[in-house]
Amino acid sequence: MRLARLIASAGDPYPEFVPLLNKVRTVVPGGSGGDTATHSLSRLRFALTLFFALDGFLFAGWVVRIPAVKQQTGASAGDLGLALLGVSAGAVITMTLTGRLCRRHGSHAVTVATAVLLSLSVALPALTRSPLALGLVLLVFGAAYGGINVAMNSAAVDLVTALRRPVMPSFHAAFSLGGMIGAGLGGLLAGGLSPTAHLLGLTVVGLALTAVAGPVLLRHPSPAPPESLAPVRDTERVTPGGARRTVLVFGVIALCTAYGEGALADWGALHLEQDLDAHPGVAAAGYSVFALTMTAGRLSGTALLERLGQTRTLVLGGATASVGMLLGALAPTVWATLLGFAITGLGLANIFPVAVARAGAVAGPGGVATASTLGYGGMLLGPPSIGFLADWFSLPVALTTVAALAAGAAAMGYWARNAGAPQAN
Repeated sequence: MRLARLIASAGDPYPEFVPLLNKVRTVVPGGSGGDTATHSLSRLRFALTLFFALDGFLFAGWVVRIPAVKQQTGASAGDLGLALLGVSAGAVITMTLTGRLCRRHGSHAVTVATAVLLSLSVALPALTRSPLALGLVLLVFGAAYGGINVAMNSAAVDLVTALRRPVMPSFHAAFSLGGMIGAGLGGLLAGGLSPTAHLLGLTVVGLALTAVAGPVLLRHPSPAPPESLAPVRDTERVTPGGARRTVLVFGVIALCTAYGEGALADWGALHLEQDLDAHPGVAAAGYSVFALTMTAGRLSGTALLERLGQTRTLVLGGATASVGMLLGALAPTVWATLLGFAITGLGLANIFPVAVARAGAVAGPGGVATASTLGYGGMLLGPPSIGFLADWFSLPVALTTVAALAAGAAAMGYWARNAGAPQAN
């Protein structure tokens, strides 16, 4: 009965969970209503986790076939670079629009729709025969990729609130795992399977998983837009200006994290091989070590957030990543550098999920869209910035910017520890 009174006092912030909460309210000791509600939310969480894993799996599957598609289209390095901008352009444009689509149609429906589009569009690059055609189809692929990232993160923010547990890192861990599986499987298939057959196979897998997980999301409509929720007491309002500032702060924190991910993905192996004379196989393991520890950090992220809270997790993560990247960039030996990359992965693991969750809690799908767009901008900004700085100074010095931005993320996380908290008018 204490549980029923607690839920009754909390109100119904998400209309689609009302039937489930009603079952919990009416449960008596020994009853099964609470079990039914928990089971339904668990199914929803599992289905959403599948979409995160699918996103990482499909994107990694495409990335490992870029060399083969380049050869097939006859693209020069410059042509390929321009074509790949299609992914970035499509993603950024769609990310700015998806928040509105989620408000109008619900984040669950948009997640399913963009998953179908992503699954279909991943096969298109292998069907092109010119750099121009490749760039055009990558616009479509990038649009689907950007859309599903905003939509599923918006859905995850809503579910985190309904579960009343900080499980956001577990969804991003699924993305990382999906990416590792997609890259590993793609590497195994690259020698014996044509890009067309491989990417069409990814389409089949994507559509099949969407057919399995999609109905679960569609049976549970997304939360109503914030303006249609029950009125908030005047003493609990967050000013619009304060909400915008909060979203921007956490968007910049996400950018600092994604900058590091992009930099290590594109420059980590080169640093090991060029500056430390590592064997190519060992150099290739540099990003793998980083990705592995990032995945492990996200898998343990919920327990970490429950123990430390969001602010301490942000500050500790940023400080850890900063120390790790200083070691990774400036260490004189290969193994010390690999250790630094591993520490960096652990430190950065939960910063992006927490930043997106905080932005979504303040401003709904629009906040997720803004934070995700800024974060994705960091992923795009990192590699070229490292390249320019490496030309002016050196690659090790350029990589220290990752440490600087991680430290900046820690400082902003501490400064924003009360950002978005209810304020009196």
